[in-house]
Amino acid sequence: MDLTFLQSINWWQIIFYAFAAVSLVQLIYYWWFFSRVAFFKTKKRIRNQQHPVSVIVCARDEDENLARHLPGLLVQEYPSTYEVIAVNDNSVDDSKYILQELKKTFKEKLHIVELTQEAKLINGKKYPLSIGIKEANHEVMLLTDADCVPASEHWIQKMQDAYNDGIEIVLGYGAYHKCPGLLNKLIRFETFHSAIQYLSFAMAGLPYMGVGRNLSYKKGLFFKQKGFSSINHIPGGDDDLFVNKAGNRKNVAVVIDKDARTLSVPKKTWRSWVKQKYRHYTTAKYYKPIHKLLLGLYTFTQFFFYPLFIASLLFYSWKLALIVFGIRFITQAFIYFFAMKKLNEKDLWPLFPFLDIWMFFYYIIFARSLWQKPQRSWN
Repeated sequence: MDLTFLQSINWWQIIFYAFAAVSLVQLIYYWWFFSRVAFFKTKKRIRNQQHPVSVIVCARDEDENLARHLPGLLVQEYPSTYEVIAVNDNSVDDSKYILQELKKTFKEKLHIVELTQEAKLINGKKYPLSIGIKEANHEVMLLTDADCVPASEHWIQKMQDAYNDGIEIVLGYGAYHKCPGLLNKLIRFETFHSAIQYLSFAMAGLPYMGVGRNLSYKKGLFFKQKGFSSINHIPGGDDDLFVNKAGNRKNVAVVIDKDARTLSVPKKTWRSWVKQKYRHYTTAKYYKPIHKLLLGLYTFTQFFFYPLFIASLLFYSWKLALIVFGIRFITQAFIYFFAMKKLNEKDLWPLFPFLDIWMFFYYIIFARSLWQKPQRSWN
């Protein structure tokens, strides 16, 4: 009897219903979350504000990046007081001498912190960053990396201007330089895809991460959270896990402005990029349950969208399958067009159908990062 019942079930119909359900969940994410980035509008201010700002950069064996990018932080057009704190974390290259030469030109603005001993029992970037924060003279801190340069001379102004009453964390977009080649496009699309998630979730009152390439928070918040003490055992997480712990629906603001981006040097080889992404993803398992649920549901539905579409197309009803696919495709194209335009990634838009298919394979490649042991080095 059970066998007869199983044989009577139209399994292809069930697969189509699963495809329709997956598509519906995807549409909810696009319209409820991602549209917030696509149609984001900066509130007009009667007057701009200028808080004193401490910009903090940690570097380890990055003499070339310091020479190339640090001047971009030191020549910002900012009418109020700001300082740049460069923390040289046990570098064995020429970082020390590069910083000394820059100090001769930017005497008042550049403060150098030399670390000559490794921190015990504190993994990753957290110790040098903590030292830089303690050395900061101002309440508003703006964090970036040594391989990053502001997209404009108004970066500091745009980022700090988001500090309204009650705001303690400001999330910015950390983009990558545009270069020829397929790998660069994949890196930039993945970066955009991550950004549209964490920025839109923050706008919806569910902040779960930020990126250390372009992140700001208040010094008082850092000490109120007892620094990184709760995550010191985890190599990564100085950016995303701190925001996940300290952020809430009321104290996080988002800045989406072409002048407020930072630009980083993208990886040149597949091997180095894969290694970098594994390091980033090993911290996701420590997010709050609600964030893991929402991100997991989105990933699950995106991963199964194309397999279920192909099965429905070939074995159920190609007309119904195309209708459902078309609704999701048009929605995605519409949201991505405006979101990519907002984040200055609009050259990727004509390629988004292929890049979206690539994400299926991307999830397979990086799936083991969910249980992989985090790397201890931060650089």
